[in-house]
Amino acid sequence: MNVKRIINDLLIQSGSKVSVEIDTYFPGGRLIGGKYSMSHHSITMYIEVIKEQCLQLFSSLEYMADYFAVVFAHELGHAEDPELAILAEQLDECRTEMERNKISLKIEENAWDFARELLPEMNYVFMDRIIFHSLLPYHDRLSQTDIA
Repeated sequence: MNVKRIINDLLIQSGSKVSVEIDTYFPGGRLIGGKYSMSHHSITMYIEVIKEQCLQLFSSLEYMADYFAVVFAHELGHAEDPELAILAEQLDECRTEMERNKISLKIEENAWDFARELLPEMNYVFMDRIIFHSLLPYHDRLSQTDIA
């Protein structure tokens, strides 16, 4: 898998000027494959975490290149989201957990919408599985606050 080629191709395709760094693991041990920093307009991709995620979801590294591309396209979605600054500000001003959860979900859905548009040729079943598992904690938090 040529990570730099995937990154370069998607940067060109998206027209994004975001800077990209590659690291091994997300600090703190959480299984986060990529992280967008608004303040630095940069994306850090965590290769070993992405491998772990791919293995957990598909029990194989056979799809690692596509999995990486999907996760990177999602992070590009954050970087190129015209609503992100406003949503982040709203997130800071939330008065309720329900509000916070709804805005967090919206931020993630925006990034996934961008990823889908950026990768129209990607197998939709493959991509939907990744998206479903990525959004599951957000939906779970929403349903928990809905009950409370």
